[in-house]
Amino acid sequence: MAQDATTTVPAEVLEGFIAEIFAKAGCKREESARIAHHLLSANLTGHDSHGVIRTPRYVLWLQEGKVKAGQSITVVHQTPTQALVDGNWGFGQTIGPQAVDLGIAKAKASGLAAVGLRNAGHIGRIGDWGERAAAAGLISIHFVNVAGGELVAPYGGVDRRFSTNPVCIAAPTPNGPLVLDFATSMVAEGKVLVASNGGKPVPQGALIGPDGTLSADPRMLYGEIEGTHVRDSANGLGALRTFGEHKGSGLAFMCEILAGCLTEGGTSGPIPGGKRGRIANGMLSIYIAPGSFGAAHFEQAARDYVEYVKASRPATPGVEVLVPGEPEARTRAVRMRDGVPLQATTWAAICATAQSLGLTPPAVGVPNTPAG
Repeated sequence: MAQDATTTVPAEVLEGFIAEIFAKAGCKREESARIAHHLLSANLTGHDSHGVIRTPRYVLWLQEGKVKAGQSITVVHQTPTQALVDGNWGFGQTIGPQAVDLGIAKAKASGLAAVGLRNAGHIGRIGDWGERAAAAGLISIHFVNVAGGELVAPYGGVDRRFSTNPVCIAAPTPNGPLVLDFATSMVAEGKVLVASNGGKPVPQGALIGPDGTLSADPRMLYGEIEGTHVRDSANGLGALRTFGEHKGSGLAFMCEILAGCLTEGGTSGPIPGGKRGRIANGMLSIYIAPGSFGAAHFEQAARDYVEYVKASRPATPGVEVLVPGEPEARTRAVRMRDGVPLQATTWAAICATAQSLGLTPPAVGVPNTPAG
């Protein structure tokens, strides 16, 4: 699909507008601001797939009762070092911080903690939660699944069995957090969503059809999309593929075991009656306090290793070797300064949602049409 024109929106304007949408949709001001903050954070770090593009879908889920405003976690079971919590179908941007903060508190008290979260609304960019733990001086590891959210075919198969099941590992250093955050699918579903709106195309072979045909066409996932802003993966006949063949497939499988089975929040499937309905994120998070672990000089050692890796001679002259977290930090600085680029179709869908709630979209710059 051809790339669409983009509209650049100042970060502050965009955050305020998204917050107004959720407030008008029925969320309290504090929650609306928090949802907007975390969606914008994804855009600022270059992960547009988990950013404000999700706004129309979130509002629809709220209206359909698939996600609830104003929720808090319920502790199902806990010890000084463990907890299993239920998100009660609340917005992930509200439930996620609560679960992470519980893990941070336990790890600071005991040195090590594990928290299982179930029945949470879409919790967005997992790197946000890794960064939150790193800001508290902790290492964290997160395994995520989507109960009832089959999108990805296992290695060697064509039928959907997994969701995109991200893994995140984050660690603090004196120069900012190291954050490894990736979907176990070749691309996140949100990147197909961006491509379907005229954004960056997904790689050839990121999708697979029911007959085994490899594709990059978003319609493989969503069905026909011409003339509508609606993107429903239930309408597509194909599936996403895992990255790294059997390696990504194995990681995706274990995310289901850890974030789905262990939390008892459910796996991606089988979906009762074969019908899609409400989905929920599950997440198993492990938190480590380096000092309590006995690593008194962890952050300095990590910084020294970062410098050693970055000193590697570049394969392409003039192209710097980067470590996890650097691309996001640099993109954030640029977009905070220059604004957030959104595909025209994405901006139109957000504005349509706002107008359906009686809001007038802000005036922004003239769309930029890609060269060629």
